[in-house]
Amino acid sequence: MPMLGAGPSPTGQEVPLQLVRVQGYLHQFQPFLFVNINDTAKIQCSSKKQFVAGGLTAQWYRRREGEAPMLIKRCSDHQNVNKVACISEGDNLTLAIYNAQRSDSGVYYCTDSYIIFLTFGNGSTLIVGDSYTTSSWVLPLAPSPHGLLSSGTADLACVVHGVSNPVQISWSISGDLQEQGLMHSLKVKNGSLVFINHISVPVATWTSGKNFTCDVKFNSSGTSVKKIARYVEASSTAHPSGCVPQTARYAVAIFLVVLMVSLSLAWSHCCSNPGSNRLCPTGV
Repeated sequence: MPMLGAGPSPTGQEVPLQLVRVQGYLHQFQPFLFVNINDTAKIQCSSKKQFVAGGLTAQWYRRREGEAPMLIKRCSDHQNVNKVACISEGDNLTLAIYNAQRSDSGVYYCTDSYIIFLTFGNGSTLIVGDSYTTSSWVLPLAPSPHGLLSSGTADLACVVHGVSNPVQISWSISGDLQEQGLMHSLKVKNGSLVFINHISVPVATWTSGKNFTCDVKFNSSGTSVKKIARYVEASSTAHPSGCVPQTARYAVAIFLVVLMVSLSLAWSHCCSNPGSNRLCPTGV
């Protein structure tokens, strides 16, 4: 549904109000893009119809965690092309970011203007350098045997804490890669980020004994942090290895994650669409 919205320009000035909509004819087929510092990032966008006047009506926005979407580049503007430039080839449009720095990390949206409409693509996450910090950790959370939903689904979450920029989170079940989960994010007071990636699977799949692996990629090195969760049947007696305390600890952690997700829902609701920046909080 179209919504009224305005975004700040790179100079801090307001972009005129436009009707904003997300349509299928703009497609960004790079969900994640990793580049090293000082390298060139090329973010691609394709259209089902040729860009008007070689892409002159196209624009690029960047959204960073806890911030309103910002207009990065008007393709009709040929200033500052040594830093950012639009490259148009028929139905394809590329945003080139030269000498990329960590501050360039974020979610980039290609847009195209038509009359009063500003149409957005699905977004590409650019990660420059390494998002890992000394306070980073990864924790998979899974339901206890007594906490499985009567609806027949089991909810799992992967919590990534204390990172400096976005990360790529994926799930696999005994080696089979799954669809991307639902992502929530929080920006805490010290400026670091927390990401929570959530998936729902049938209870039968969860209780089958398969390994559910949360795979977190922080940089372009190709290495990642993998954490495994697996169903363990309930026991009526305490196990010497401490399974009961472990279950209790996970229960507390799940409660905290649910609380964090609840707090992030308002941000997620108003900021998931780049046109609604005026409602976006700056942090939690």
